[in-house]
Amino acid sequence: MAKKAFEGLTESMYYILMAFSKEEMCGMDVTQYIEDKTKGRVKIGPGTLYTILARFEEEKIIEETAVEGRKRIYRITERGVQMYEDELLRLKTCILDSEEGDL
Repeated sequence: MAKKAFEGLTESMYYILMAFSKEEMCGMDVTQYIEDKTKGRVKIGPGTLYTILARFEEEKIIEETAVEGRKRIYRITERGVQMYEDELLRLKTCILDSEEGDL
């Protein structure tokens, strides 16, 4: 069976959506948000970032709202918000499963 696109997000994808769930941003703002939020634990290089942004835009998960020279500003779409919320619920469920004490 073929896997649906974006079924289960990578850590990088998750943090990128988290950033956009806060406000519209450009790629550099997203990178800074993630570094600040994770206290440097998660670092996303430009290749990874811009590959994910392109895929997210292609899949209508984010949309471009402005262009200032080479700087592009994006915002999350309704589809992106739903993906972020679904992933957040999945991760919380994983935590709850681990806390049920099978050890």
